[in-house]
Amino acid sequence: MVTMTQTTGSPNRKLSIVFLFFIIILLTTLFLSLISTFKSSDSVISLSRSKSTHTCICNTNNPPRLNLKSDPPVSTFYDDPNVGYTIDKPIKNWDEKRRHWLNLHPSFVGSNKQIFLVTGSQSKPCKNAKGDHFLLRFFKNKVDYCRIHGYDIFYNNVLLDPKMNNCWAKLSAVRASMVAHPEAEWIWWMDEDTVFTDMDFKVPLDRYKDRNFVVHGWPREVYEEKNWLGLNAGSFIIRNCQWSLDFLEKWADMGPQSKNREKWRKILMKTFNHEADDQTALAYLVLQEKEEQSNRIYIEMEYYLEGYWVVIADTLNNITDRYNEIGMKNEMLRRPHAELVSERYAELWEPYLKEAGYGYGSWRRPFVTHFAGCQPCSGDHNPSFSRQRCWKAMEKVLNYGDNQVLRNYGFTHPDLSDSTIVSPLPVY
Repeated sequence: MVTMTQTTGSPNRKLSIVFLFFIIILLTTLFLSLISTFKSSDSVISLSRSKSTHTCICNTNNPPRLNLKSDPPVSTFYDDPNVGYTIDKPIKNWDEKRRHWLNLHPSFVGSNKQIFLVTGSQSKPCKNAKGDHFLLRFFKNKVDYCRIHGYDIFYNNVLLDPKMNNCWAKLSAVRASMVAHPEAEWIWWMDEDTVFTDMDFKVPLDRYKDRNFVVHGWPREVYEEKNWLGLNAGSFIIRNCQWSLDFLEKWADMGPQSKNREKWRKILMKTFNHEADDQTALAYLVLQEKEEQSNRIYIEMEYYLEGYWVVIADTLNNITDRYNEIGMKNEMLRRPHAELVSERYAELWEPYLKEAGYGYGSWRRPFVTHFAGCQPCSGDHNPSFSRQRCWKAMEKVLNYGDNQVLRNYGFTHPDLSDSTIVSPLPVY
């Protein structure tokens, strides 16, 4: 019995050993498969992390961002009850106060916040719907320019000083902006009816390093002929400093809220044979500054910081043709690109525009076009031209500026007289 049991059990034992061997191989295979799966998952996770890390590294290569959440609990001019936003509350030692604030907010020092643009319009609706439509488009044009160049913008449509109305309201807005934005080296005022017609051009601030106030005009007409039309107060740049605060006070002293209003009305009428408004007052201050030889005011005539629409509007088609002719010969100039890098492509254009010149008679795009005398909101336009002529020119000029923006989005206005129609950019 024992012998038979051993004889019959021997093959069973062999089968058991073989079966066990296959089980071990199967388990080993499954185990190795699991390990391989985990390694593969780790690789994917590692790759994902690597990509994420790479993205973060790319982001950290960008210029340092402004620290908008930091405002140390240290006393500044904002805590001084004697410092106000209105012209009737003079500020002293502004340069020191502003410097102290910047020391507490170092991320703003040397940033691209050199220019802060201020514009605005009346608080009430226009007398006609078309006026409101044009004001919206004028504002959009300024927002587009500021976005492309990284500037901030403030649109004011209230009277910060009820007595300083109409054309004088700009002084209150500029003064308040200087206090509200100590990070800005320059405050740039633009009237509501001004249009950027060259989205690439930037104000050459280095030219004004020793100046505090820049306005467009013709020095000879102002200084020699004493012509109040020798400059225009519709677009000016003023440095954020003590000199400028004092200058605004002198300017506002000639305005409707001043107790010296009547005295200045007589002086300005005698000097320019024209009523006392913001522009005649500015012209008088420019003349006075020349006599004092402080040399802080710069009358810009080399480019259109403010150009008269009557001179500009009919030249835009020819200017477009010249630009297109140059662009067709250089693939890089017409290369599609992200809007954020528009300044790079503006630099590429410069060598081709050296012979274009600036200002009147130039085939370079006019920088700023001003619809002085059109009064799109009130409709009280200059009688030397019709309302229809103003509207047609505004439509054309606004579409001209808009085309430079739409190009970054793949579209264009094929007809400058019709803002409702756009078409895809042609592919060359």
